[in-house]
This record gives sequence, structure tokens and C-alpha cells, in this order.
Amino acid sequence: MLKTPESLRLQIGFFGRRNVGKSSLLNALANQKISIVSDTPGTTTDPVKKAMELIPLGPVLFIDTAGLDDEGLLGAERVRRSETILNSVDAAVVVLTAKGLGEDVAALLSHLQKQKVATVVAVNLSDLAVLEESMQAELEAYGFPIVQTSALTGEGIAALRAAIVSTVPQRLIKDRPILSDLIDPEKVLILVTPIDAEAPKGRVIMPQVQALRDALDNHIVTMVVTEKELHRTLKLLKAPPGLVVTDSQAFEEVSAIIPESVPLTSFSIVFARFKGDLEQFAQGARLLSTLKASSKILIAEACSHNPVEGDIGQEKLPHWLREKIGEGLSFDFVKGQEFYDPEQLSKYDMVIHCGGCTLNRNGMLSRLNHAREAGVPMTNYGLSIAWAHGILERTLAPFGINQS
Repeated sequence: MLKTPESLRLQIGFFGRRNVGKSSLLNALANQKISIVSDTPGTTTDPVKKAMELIPLGPVLFIDTAGLDDEGLLGAERVRRSETILNSVDAAVVVLTAKGLGEDVAALLSHLQKQKVATVVAVNLSDLAVLEESMQAELEAYGFPIVQTSALTGEGIAALRAAIVSTVPQRLIKDRPILSDLIDPEKVLILVTPIDAEAPKGRVIMPQVQALRDALDNHIVTMVVTEKELHRTLKLLKAPPGLVVTDSQAFEEVSAIIPESVPLTSFSIVFARFKGDLEQFAQGARLLSTLKASSKILIAEACSHNPVEGDIGQEKLPHWLREKIGEGLSFDFVKGQEFYDPEQLSKYDMVIHCGGCTLNRNGMLSRLNHAREAGVPMTNYGLSIAWAHGILERTLAPFGINQS
């Protein structure tokens, strides 16, 4: 059965110290044994994820994390992974007990308060200890809903579920268009999807599937073709298409075929808006012209696929940029859930990110914020390729983003 991708699910993380019952609480909420439960501190190591439906929020992803107080070298790595999850979740459940907050939990609550993350505080193990008034007042100062729970007795589980539902902002629940708002519904949409070595056998890649689904949901007549059939497709149409969206790698060929009067952009640029901040990405792309042959670029990808011959991030993009800027241009690469903090990013002159189809929006916005804090421009694959081929402003025109 095909499921909603993780990147399109509302992501809810469970955070707290070891042995406060995070895993038991998650299991009780989901009514399933998702995480291993043990009296041994540090049982949860890597983040554990469970995709499910939480009415009325819809598809959600619960994420159980390692304890904030995990110890040793491996413990430090587990805590770091929990912090990575913290940067991307849409909502947080901070689990503690009536014994007290501790400096690490207090710091976590302050961070969530500062970042305005939808948060619920679960005072767990209520069957063992009662929340005293002084601690209640200390928790209330953060402004988050507080629920007393016991995974053992079931106390507060329904209240915790209700608190999560009521705390998540409507803006996170409401569906956002991917591209359906960019086209007159009376006109035809053309999606150009090259079939190359990076296209999974028997399928097309995730951004193309999601863009097509958005078009179908909004009753837009859509034609899906490769760049080889584009000439023939245009001849079959009685009127010009209302929008053409292509894989960025085919920009050079497609832009030569599609008349200037027809709006043109790419899946990667569409997702720059859907997953992040298109204005910031566009500003970064325009600053590519300020780079020198001695500049250093970080190329970041959200997934960890194995590079193939002609890989877009490893080979094609560096080649196009060196042709345009200079052979001395140097590149570093980072993949998967890992991303550099502002201090590490500060040594680069530019960050170029993939479309981010496997990231949720908060995950991408967090990365953009890191680049902003480091004072380093950040753009993405599609915008960089458009700039390299001299069609950046044309590909931004469908979004109404004009050069300032």
C-alpha cells in the first residue's frame, strides 16, 4: 500500500531525559509497540519513527528520540541526532517527570519557546509522583499546555492527544499548493520528465509524482512527456500550454523549444517555494555572479542516494558552474539528515541545496536559517542550473519574483 511520504506528514518529536517514559508514551498514543521499552537508561538510540493518522490532523510522523542526558561518546552522538530532529519537527512533546526539570530540559523548553515551536509538556509517570505547585508554576511560565500522563494506567493519554491536536497551528495543517496556483485551470500543464539513470526503474522521482498529484487534485489537464517528445507535444496542442515544468537538467534543451511567451520553470524551483523560502533561494542564485574561481561551494542533498554516472550534484552541477565561473571553483558535499551549523557554514561562499523532496518544510527552513545566520548565500539546484544557462529570471517569472 502506498503511503503519504514522510516529508508531507506533520512531524511530531518526543524529547526529554532518559527513563522519563518517552517510548512508553509514544506507544500508548499510537496504541502500538513502536519503541522498545526498558528500565535500562538509554534504550532508545537512533530516532524511531512511526507514520500514522492522527484525526483531525491527518497523516503524522511520530519520532522518538534518545535522552538529552545520554552519556559517553555514543551518547553524545545520539544527543546530536536528537538535536537534528529538533530542528525539523513541526511540533514537540517534551516528556519529563514530577521530580524536576533539570538544566537540559529547561534549556530545551526555552529553545522551543524562542523558536515558537508548537509544544506540549507531558509530565509522565503520574502514577508514581504528583506534580507540585512550584513545578507547575515553573512549567506554566513557558506558556505551553501541560498534561499529566501515565502510560501504565492510561491516565492523560486522551488529553495528550487532544493537546497535540489543539496546539498545532492551522497553517501547518492546511494543504499548500505545489504548482496548481501558477496556472490558469483552463490551460494545459506540461510536465517534462526525462528518463535517465537517476530515475528509479518503473517509476518517476518523488517531486514529479507530487507535482502531478497536485495538478490532478485541482483538475488541471496535464501532459507528461520526456524532452524528446516535447516538439511533437506542442504541435498537438491547439493553444500554447499555460505552464511548462521540467527537470532542471533538461533546461538547456527545453528552454530552446518552449517559446518565450510560455511560462517555464522546473520541479526543483517549484519545490524551493513549496519546501522553503523562494525569495531567499532566488537572492542566493543571483549572487552566483559574484563568485570567483577561487570560491568554495557546499553542495547539500537531503537524501543519501548512491551517485551514478552523470550525477546532478556530484558531476553536472559542478561542471556547469566551473564553465561559467572558473575551473578553480572548489566543492564540498554533505548528504542525508546531516547539515552544517552556522559556524561550519561560514567557511563557504555559497550553499547549493537539492530540491529537498525528502525534507519537510521546517527541515528546509532550518537549513536556510543556518545559512542566514552564517551570512552565506544559499540557493538550490534548479535555480543554479537556470543561472548557469542564462534563464534564471525567466524561470522565476511564473512566481512573480522580479529582480530588485
